[in-house]
Amino acid sequence: MRLPIIFCAALLAACSGGDGGSPPPGHATAGLAGKPVGGDFVLQAAAGTVDTKALRGNVLLVYFGYTNCPDICPASLAAGAQALNALKPEERARTKLILVSVDPERDTPARLKEYVAYFHPAMVGVTGTVAEISAVARAFGVGYVRQPPRPDGGYAVDHGADTYVVGPDGKLAQTIHFAAPAEKVTEAVRKLL
Repeated sequence: MRLPIIFCAALLAACSGGDGGSPPPGHATAGLAGKPVGGDFVLQAAAGTVDTKALRGNVLLVYFGYTNCPDICPASLAAGAQALNALKPEERARTKLILVSVDPERDTPARLKEYVAYFHPAMVGVTGTVAEISAVARAFGVGYVRQPPRPDGGYAVDHGADTYVVGPDGKLAQTIHFAAPAEKVTEAVRKLL
């Protein structure tokens, strides 16, 4: 039982490069106890509002991260992009990869648009208020913690590293763990299309 707890703590600390200390008050969001259920959300992208209810009929790959993430996010988003590229054009047209920022204080819609474009042109980055992001993360069982600022004023946000697969019916169908090969993501998408 201790190994999963240690592994989860290591994943959360992986993005920060920090000391794993306690977050300042008001900067922690805990995941949902039990199995996450996901849920619809409405957040902002550079091109306007993204409402997941309007995306029914598509498979959504939802990832929680942020643009200043040093390693976990780029690796996960690159795997998602590889999965999209492996799909046939008609499958790709019905698959949406969404990065939900866990750093709404720094990640503007314009910044997210520029960041996700490095990975795939069909990827979209969304953000909202601190309360909106917290509610979406809680629905998906995602934990994240903003670390105290470093001397240079920068800070890291420790966060979970899974990709959440939402089916065409809008329900959470599967969770793909960090470091899963792109083929596993492609297979998960194809099962739902």
